Amino acid sequence: MTPEPVTPDAQLLEGAKAAFRQAYAPYSRFRVGAALRTPGGRVFFGANVENASYGLARCAEQSAVQAMVTAGEREFTDLVVYSEASPPASPCGACRQILFEFAPDARVVCVNHKGDVVSGLVRDFLPHGFRLEGRDDGQEVGTE
Repeated sequence: MTPEPVTPDAQLLEGAKAAFRQAYAPYSRFRVGAALRTPGGRVFFGANVENASYGLARCAEQSAVQAMVTAGEREFTDLVVYSEASPPASPCGACRQILFEFAPDARVVCVNHKGDVVSGLVRDFLPHGFRLEGRDDGQEVGTE
């Protein structure tokens, strides 16, 4: 993670905050919002969505990636994750793997309501991430 101060992208931060307000977290009361941007400038949002069967819950980062993929996009360059945790909540292990699938070199900025920031590249959050060698979408990939 980068020790130097990083300012989150204003548009992504506002989007992540808006998604945060829509989070469905009746069990944990731990709300998270995420916003990501594709290389073409499209922005997608996600909120965490809990379920009484906890394993069926979806994290905000996963929701944003699912929205991106559903819209036909396959890569993102920047992600902002917003929470009220101190220090700022960073993506969980499952989210780190999902993010790595699509954008190992994307910038991740985790920020909280106090303005505290934790940031780095996706690959910083998941060193030695796993990718399959053959994908059917024409992308050149391999194990990292």
